[in-house]
Amino acid sequence: MLEEKNILLEKSNGMAIITMNRPLALNSLHPDLIDNLLEALNIAEKDNDIRVVVLTGAGKAFCAGGDLPYIESITSAVLGREYIIHAGKIITTIVNLEKPVIAMVNGVAAGAGFNLALACDIIYCAKSAKFGQSFSRVGLIPDCGGTYLLPRLVGLHKAKELMFTADLISAEEALRLGLVNQVVDDNDLKEVTYKFAQRLANFAPIALSLIKKVVNKTYNFSLDDALELEADLQSICLQTEDNKEGIKAFKEKRAPIFKGK
Repeated sequence: MLEEKNILLEKSNGMAIITMNRPLALNSLHPDLIDNLLEALNIAEKDNDIRVVVLTGAGKAFCAGGDLPYIESITSAVLGREYIIHAGKIITTIVNLEKPVIAMVNGVAAGAGFNLALACDIIYCAKSAKFGQSFSRVGLIPDCGGTYLLPRLVGLHKAKELMFTADLISAEEALRLGLVNQVVDDNDLKEVTYKFAQRLANFAPIALSLIKKVVNKTYNFSLDDALELEADLQSICLQTEDNKEGIKAFKEKRAPIFKGK
């Protein structure tokens, strides 16, 4: 349950701010944290007042990946598989969430924590943040979608390099590689990220939801399949009150007021 406080959920001005709150364990993915994170994401999904989600970590880390003490306690391949599938549900939940999810990376994002950030729609990070596919250091392969997400962002050979070596890269290098959207001074990270999240919260939520859906689906589509899906989803947008309000506001040279209808 959320009251156990390994996940904090705050709602403010159309935003849900979800904080992984195991700072002494660098917000590593213990099964209890996974359960509570999934619960928080589900709450944000169902709350019509929430239009954008910000995901971050407490303390000096975003998320250090798998919980090593728990991993050490796993006694069979069956239990190991259950744990990895459980953690992977976070990735599919974020990707399928019908609202934008912003990763606010406040510190190290390693292993599954790196891939957790990659699953989000936008990544803002502190200058001090570090990113690493740390799996090979402990004799593991990347999980939580890393083998799918990373090559699509940086290319096959660079992805293999990062996975083989488990090297930590700086925030600036992550920006150069196209892994993050913006690098921000540590002291300004919250203000800048929340300001951007507030911008998204003021956009037409149906349109943003369908943009997320179509871009995620068409990444591996043919052009013809992409055009077909665009036509299907755009036909929905064209019938919304938000579309009519957007056109009216454009003609009247004012900011639109979107209601998600």
